Amino acid sequence: MEATDSPDLVIAKQLLGHAKLSGFTFQRTAPGVDAPLVGYRVGDDWIDMIHIEGFSRDCFAWRKRISSLIVSEDALMQRRVEGGAVDVLNEVLTWEPGS
Repeated sequence: MEATDSPDLVIAKQLLGHAKLSGFTFQRTAPGVDAPLVGYRVGDDWIDMIHIEGFSRDCFAWRKRISSLIVSEDALMQRRVEGGAVDVLNEVLTWEPGS
């Protein structure tokens, strides 16, 4: 008997596909299909990062400004979101790729 994906997993996979279409590049941070997934999208003035650790928790994303000034990392943080994969991906996909 084949296992079917839950509706939330299907939605997360679709959102991940949309993130790739919006310019994110993803890679696994360790061997295996269940390893954490990290994606980056780099613009002229910012870097977006998505970290998918577990499906329903331990996921986060942030947007940081790129600056040649010496400032604390938190001073460059523009946006941050934490939660499950669906919530994090939904939020990141609202971030304009050039803003």
